[in-house]
Amino acid sequence: MIQSFDEFLSTSYVNIPIIGFVINLLLSALLASALHWIYVNYGNTLSNRKIFGRNFLLITMTTMLIISIVKSSLALSLGLVGALSIIRFRAAIKEPEELSYLFLAIGIGLGFGANQGTVTLLAFTIISIIIIAGNKYSTKLNKYENLHLTIQSSDPEKINIEKIIDILRNYCSVVDMRRLDETSEYLEVSFMIEAEDFVQLNIAKNELQKINDEVKITFLDNRGLL
Repeated sequence: MIQSFDEFLSTSYVNIPIIGFVINLLLSALLASALHWIYVNYGNTLSNRKIFGRNFLLITMTTMLIISIVKSSLALSLGLVGALSIIRFRAAIKEPEELSYLFLAIGIGLGFGANQGTVTLLAFTIISIIIIAGNKYSTKLNKYENLHLTIQSSDPEKINIEKIIDILRNYCSVVDMRRLDETSEYLEVSFMIEAEDFVQLNIAKNELQKINDEVKITFLDNRGLL
């Protein structure tokens, strides 16, 4: 007898082995924690990497849970497609590297959810080695760019980018503008700079604050200045 489509959907469930599920869940959590450590220590984003990296654990384990459930049922798989067409995910991704790490976290969850732990572990190991080796090689090439400087202001009309660059060049040996976000109500500009010592850096900070009392200056040291 030919089985109807409704009957196929209702009988296509597969029991998930509890022990295997728990093992995969724990392994996905372990790899997500390792990914967090790699992102914090070898990432190059200007945002707070410790705070952003905390999302990897939840994203990885949630993805693994969803894939483990929907793969056991065609009906649930179809329902997931419908749910994703309704739910709209929005995240403040400012740099491509953040999105790359998010995709890697999702990939780990997909791998363990599909019960492909060996392949997932092997791929994660190779990717991690490439990230760490590439970061160390990049650090050698950019040894004169060790400090991130971010300047923010809620009054862009009183901020002159050319004047900021002139001040930095007077007290820093290397000045490289990497990002500029400007609206009618907000300004944020990011630099990679190299300062000879903390004294020169402090003088540059004081000169920048003279431009506008409301300006916010953030220094993010990548190697250590003192």
